[in-house]
Amino acid sequence: MKRLFLTSSFSSVAKLFEDFTGEPVKGKKLAFIPTASLVEKVRFYVDDDRKAFEKLGLIIEELEVSTATTEEVAQALERNDYIFISGGNTFYLMQELKKKGADKLLIEQINNGKLYIGTSAGSVIASPNIEFVSDMDEPKKAPELTEYSGLHLVDFYLLPHYLNFPFKESSQKVVNEYSQKIDLRPISNNQVITVLGNEIKTLVLDDAKKLG
Repeated sequence: MKRLFLTSSFSSVAKLFEDFTGEPVKGKKLAFIPTASLVEKVRFYVDDDRKAFEKLGLIIEELEVSTATTEEVAQALERNDYIFISGGNTFYLMQELKKKGADKLLIEQINNGKLYIGTSAGSVIASPNIEFVSDMDEPKKAPELTEYSGLHLVDFYLLPHYLNFPFKESSQKVVNEYSQKIDLRPISNNQVITVLGNEIKTLVLDDAKKLG
């Protein structure tokens, strides 16, 4: 059964994660892929998400796809309980995944039931195609990417950071341009889209849970 936890910011909704898994997550092993952030100047969100996982008690194995071999990627994805892909540049991320064949390895693991967690770019790539985020990301940061197909883990198109700074204008521009053309699902930083088999939900971390 496919299990996806798709966020704009994992650290913002981490309190919802253990309930979603239905199991104690302390001691679980996580393949942590920060690749998307390598071409970005601002990277604090990667550390925020890493700290959130550590606070939950997960054991983190960092997997840098751009420097790993295909075999190393395959082994890391296999031996960890969960897979996480951070935010950053969606196009660069997809370029590096495809160069190593990691896109196919991810799809195989996820279709076999391994839990996948995405943040921002890591969530966008679950869509059938990533071209729709061109106004939020820079395709030119992935000069070797020749086509924009995503992992197609879902049939909808997830748009992160909807109306959140600094993406307020660019995210609204994407909604204006694509909402009538594709099944666009915008989520803010305090929302998450969960997939359990054929069951898809959008959850909101309310203020009470933030304080809890």
